[in-house]
Amino acid sequence: MCFEALHSGSESRLAVPPFLVFSRAMEGRDVQFKGLAVPGAEGVPATDDLVAIWRTSRGLRFQNYRAIFTILDVPVVPREWINQVCAGQADSNRAPLPWMEWRTRGTYRALRAPTIVHHRTREQQLPDSAEGLEIVRRIHQYFSHDPFQFEKCAVELIQMLDPNFVSCELTRPWRNGGRDAVGEYRIRTTSDPLAVDFALEAKCYALESSVGVKEVSRLISRLKHRQFGVFVTTSYIHEQAYKEIKEDGHPVPVLAARDIANVLGSKGYATASGVEDWLNRRFPQQT
Repeated sequence: MCFEALHSGSESRLAVPPFLVFSRAMEGRDVQFKGLAVPGAEGVPATDDLVAIWRTSRGLRFQNYRAIFTILDVPVVPREWINQVCAGQADSNRAPLPWMEWRTRGTYRALRAPTIVHHRTREQQLPDSAEGLEIVRRIHQYFSHDPFQFEKCAVELIQMLDPNFVSCELTRPWRNGGRDAVGEYRIRTTSDPLAVDFALEAKCYALESSVGVKEVSRLISRLKHRQFGVFVTTSYIHEQAYKEIKEDGHPVPVLAARDIANVLGSKGYATASGVEDWLNRRFPQQT
């Protein structure tokens, strides 16, 4: 209803209520206020701000939705205004100005924060659910007899993540020069797309084994001019190695264990058994 009103003109937008965003705090039932949100975002078309997604759980398919909201630049929401909204007076003189700008003109004055260079911790790189952990364990076990075969899987994973990874070619295991695959990333901003070269390194490690500075530096040192790297691993990047990537500004995005589980889940492979079926179908092992 809200997204339909959002794209039906200024009069319909007046029917959209404010959304107060909270997150769980550290203790008990405490919550922390995060901001005042409205549906949609600047530059996001009507076809993309509310998207239906099919998922599978316990062998049953169900439909869910991905919705995009914008948190407005409103540090404090007056309680008097909340009471007025409940009374049907959303346009009162206590209404925050960014809310009124969006409500009357459709202008998004978004809350913006300065960019902070940070690296993900071990816990943030590993799956946060038992099913996610089991999915990654199955992948590691599947390729444990020949970790080089995981490179094919890594290529398919990044293409699942973003179909703009194209023309990917595996290198020879004994002469890869620190790169397991090379290819092009297609930037499709116009009818004349731009291709950017990338190199991929894949490590099929157990969840308990981190990828260290040596492995990461090996990829970074072999990146060519105007080329970026992609590191894919079934484990996690050690803190020191990750800090060097971020603090030195190396163009190397990381697809760690949690990312792998999330990517597969977004494509309908949300269970360990489903992922194993996918592995057997896509990467059949020779007997």
